[in-house]
Amino acid sequence: MKILVTGGGGFLGGAIVKMLKERGDDVVSFSRGKYNHLAAMGVEQKQGGLADADAVLRAAEGCDLVFHVAAKAGIWGPYEEYHDANVKGTQNVLDACRKHGIQKLVYTSSPSVVFNGTDMEGVDESVPLASEFVTHYPKTKAEAERLVMAANSDSLATTALRPHLIWGPGDNHLVPRILEKGAKGQLRRIGRRNCKVDSVYIDNAADAHVLAGDVLKPGSANAGKAYFISNGEPIPVWDLVDGILAAGGQGPVTRVVPTWFAYGAGALLEAIYSVCGIKSEPRMTRFVAKELSSAHWFDISAAERDFGYRPKVSNDEGLAKLKAALDAQKNPV
Repeated sequence: MKILVTGGGGFLGGAIVKMLKERGDDVVSFSRGKYNHLAAMGVEQKQGGLADADAVLRAAEGCDLVFHVAAKAGIWGPYEEYHDANVKGTQNVLDACRKHGIQKLVYTSSPSVVFNGTDMEGVDESVPLASEFVTHYPKTKAEAERLVMAANSDSLATTALRPHLIWGPGDNHLVPRILEKGAKGQLRRIGRRNCKVDSVYIDNAADAHVLAGDVLKPGSANAGKAYFISNGEPIPVWDLVDGILAAGGQGPVTRVVPTWFAYGAGALLEAIYSVCGIKSEPRMTRFVAKELSSAHWFDISAAERDFGYRPKVSNDEGLAKLKAALDAQKNPV
């Protein structure tokens, strides 16, 4: 097949591209920039922003399947930027699929679209999208997921995957943030509860996407549905953070701040940053305070049933691979 991957130069998009190329698919990557590692794999690269409908339309021409992975992530920034990339961009991808007669679209969503600030333990896809959001990323991802689900039809099969806390070698978001803050002594445990959370190793996340795309077609079991994706091994959140720190040669987080204090500090910093027009991300936000002080892990049996997803790399194996990759960065041959 000829397959378009939006965000093919990114962490997850790149892993999907690599997996597709290794099995012989013809892959087109759509990103803002050009990437040498994609060129080395023989990937056709097309440049543009998601909000540019013409650029998206050109990138999708001749494709049989689209993995829409690209998005504006993060927890801080103007709403318009999130809306343009995540909502308008997704609508542009859907329009391109319809105009080119593409019958299959796999959309990368996020479990944050259902996060309501309270414990979510073992919930499945029957849990509704959240009604209120304290940051723009989950709000716009939820809007985009609604568009994708509504677009499912006899001519365009759509499905949404919600991978939770993707990490592993090559991560340009979660792992470097943890290691940077750990090195600066800025990490604090939020509250005394060590709540369990899900995460997903990068290879597992990419595998889930490829599996979902392989079975997807109008009327298939996964058409018009959203799925939680994880390693299926919920562990205490600070065990995960400490594991990533250990892989980077750092010690565990030991200092603790009360949950109420972290949430209040986040609200205050958000207000100050907004009033002063500060573009950098606050050291604490309400969303982060809630995420680090509540349980959020999910039932992945629907993905197992409908498209055969089973995590191949465990948490421990993933951390060992991460340590080896980080060690290789420190001591290149």
